[in-house]
Amino acid sequence: MEFKLIIKKLNKTLTSQEEIIFSKWYNESDLHKDYFYSVKNNYKVGLNDIDIKKAWLELQSNLKVQKERNNYWKYGIAVSVLLLISIGFIFNSKDTTKIENSVIADVDNVIQIGTDKAILTLEDGSVIPLEKGKTYAADNLKSNGEELIYYAKNVAETELVYNYLTIPRGGEFFIKLSDGTEVWLNSESQLKYPVMFREGETRQVELVFGEAYFNVSPSTKNKGAKFIVLNKNQEVEVLGTEFNIKAYKEEVNIYTTLVEGKVTVRNSVSKEFLLPNQQSIININNSTISIGEVDIYSETSWRKGIFSFKSKTLKEIMIVLSRWYDVQVEFQKEELEKVKFNGVLSKRDAIEDILTSIKNTNFINAYEITDKKITIK
Repeated sequence: MEFKLIIKKLNKTLTSQEEIIFSKWYNESDLHKDYFYSVKNNYKVGLNDIDIKKAWLELQSNLKVQKERNNYWKYGIAVSVLLLISIGFIFNSKDTTKIENSVIADVDNVIQIGTDKAILTLEDGSVIPLEKGKTYAADNLKSNGEELIYYAKNVAETELVYNYLTIPRGGEFFIKLSDGTEVWLNSESQLKYPVMFREGETRQVELVFGEAYFNVSPSTKNKGAKFIVLNKNQEVEVLGTEFNIKAYKEEVNIYTTLVEGKVTVRNSVSKEFLLPNQQSIININNSTISIGEVDIYSETSWRKGIFSFKSKTLKEIMIVLSRWYDVQVEFQKEELEKVKFNGVLSKRDAIEDILTSIKNTNFINAYEITDKKITIK
């Protein structure tokens, strides 16, 4: 389907025949739906004035596009790159000065795109690597290398036995707990959880660090047992809901974003209730909790294979990318860290494609990759 039909859909100008074409494409897969909403969330007035095909032809020589990428991604990237200042990515020019001279980036090695991988640590200390192409099974759990599934057992557990699932940099993983709760873990994260929950008792897990998206099995399916997610600096109590927690070790804030349902967030100082589309931010230095409305899609799209950035600085963006591609990032000039933009990217893009897209805005002079270290110039 042509990208312009998405724009016409947003402008409500589709003909009857085009509406049929769009609906068929939209309902073909969740990926199509996610892509449509990513464009919708970043759409700005004035896009109709852009010649999309011309933009792509002009950018073709500058972008290394993977052959397997679908056409709608291709045209979406063309728009994003060409319109970095006006629509697809919105840079705030007052935060930096434009660099006039262009330098060709020196790419010395290939950086791998992140993939499904994790390290499972059993109660006896055994360490099991989980990765694509390898299977593992033991007692009430099994893994196909892309997900880890626990099964409930009809036996009484005398004590809670805990496992740890650790996601390294450059990885992500899905786990289904024995009560049916689903958890998506982002790069550089660790979850502590019981192999089996005690029937009727509070179900408790700990996000030791990192980011996780929870789809909690409701209490009505677990004899009224509530569900609690612990972190070093907060406790989130739920009945049955979907939410995202981001609590990375090097960050001063903990972000809890409610997608649907009801949760309470508490720390040593206070307790707050969250409504859908709200996010709590706990500052671990002073223990304050603030509540605000957020764009749910941008906060949770990572679990569906998409980077969605809204008014994020280049430094914030590179922190996210560094975890997924397992690289270190250095800025030669501090002002470059403050450049802001909105944008949507696929997590399946090569890092060179993303860096080239940023470089083509002329807000950075060049980038260099050496020994898994990216230098922004």
